[in-house]
Amino acid sequence: MSLKFSLILALCLAAVALNSAERARYDNYRVYRVTASNAAELAFLKNMENTSDSLIFMEGVHSVDRDIEVVVAPHKIPDFLQAMGDNEIDYVLLESNLQAQLDQEDEVQIKGRADVYGWTAYQTLDDTYNWLISLTKLYPGVVTLIEGGKTYEKRSILGIKISYNNGQAQKPGIFIEAGIHAREWIAPATTTYIINQLLTSDDAVLQDLAKNYDWYFFPHANPDGYVYTHTTDRLWRKTRQPHGTCYGADPNRNWDFYWGTVGISTNPCSDTYAGPSAFSEIETKSLANYIKSLEGKIQLYVSFHAYSQYVLYPYGHTSELPDNAADYKRVFDVTVDAIKERYGTKYTGGNIYDAIYPASGASVDWAYANVGARMSFCLELRPGANSLLTGFRLPADKIIPTGEETLDGLVAMISEVKELGYFK
Repeated sequence: MSLKFSLILALCLAAVALNSAERARYDNYRVYRVTASNAAELAFLKNMENTSDSLIFMEGVHSVDRDIEVVVAPHKIPDFLQAMGDNEIDYVLLESNLQAQLDQEDEVQIKGRADVYGWTAYQTLDDTYNWLISLTKLYPGVVTLIEGGKTYEKRSILGIKISYNNGQAQKPGIFIEAGIHAREWIAPATTTYIINQLLTSDDAVLQDLAKNYDWYFFPHANPDGYVYTHTTDRLWRKTRQPHGTCYGADPNRNWDFYWGTVGISTNPCSDTYAGPSAFSEIETKSLANYIKSLEGKIQLYVSFHAYSQYVLYPYGHTSELPDNAADYKRVFDVTVDAIKERYGTKYTGGNIYDAIYPASGASVDWAYANVGARMSFCLELRPGANSLLTGFRLPADKIIPTGEETLDGLVAMISEVKELGYFK
């Protein structure tokens, strides 16, 4: 069976299965921002995160003095507020009815989608997959359909390779992975924007990048989760494989590199659940197998996430820096400067553990350690570190500006990586 036929069959079967899905609603759910000011408060919040499925900690509980956003079910509000007061934990109400915000997004961001594939609205998985397939017909011999494995719900993890036949035996390789967290819609949208620019732009710099590197793009590393955010629960983060009475694991805590050591949850209901074992999720295991097949061919690995405007690099499991940390700092500096130039968007960052929070089992760390990608970055895209009310639901009119400045940063990143001698 051909890749294209099996893909179309899987999409059809998935569509039938999901037609009957009931959409999760968040009527009168409140959103609070809480901040632990000491270790005791942090431990209390961590315990709270793992004891109730009526509290959704959007990015997990990781460190003191870092804002934590919590979605609280209506029946849980009195207990939650009493717990905050009893433990003297600072909190701020951000939203009194989360569903009203989600309804507004549904109307503007999804139903307003244009008939032609583009970047004025967020696209469905089917839309993006059909667009990727169309590129192989528009650019024969340049764009190749690639498959990074399967998902729990039998979808393909579909991507493309862009490679011009210009006489080079083996060109330097750049791998772009996005959408590993389902609700972070701006990441896949930015990835497809960059694909389109590499194939269509008349800018000499972009044409040079397109023709002199082998590009591997996977806009959706978590297809099941992404579909689920469209059909059932807009705030879903994980995969969809059942674990006990709960579903999914955090696919960016599931890679086999210091798996399960720090910055994770062992509660299957938690958004940061690392899974029962490394590579327990077929999505991470099969994508890792594909990437491993490219060992020695990838010098730069980039993972797009959202949100908070960070440029991050290894490691997530420890504050110990990689042996080429000085080079990482150089690439980081030119990248954040380039991103800022067009719209003034300010990025910060550094090594994952110190710059954002401890997080073991991430894809960028695994790629750095296992396939020779000595330059491996995670970009947390727009918006800044403010609130989930705009964080995971960046307005669609910000897709193109985000794509433009991210591509500016990527161009600068590649130039500096080349200058440092990593592209062989």
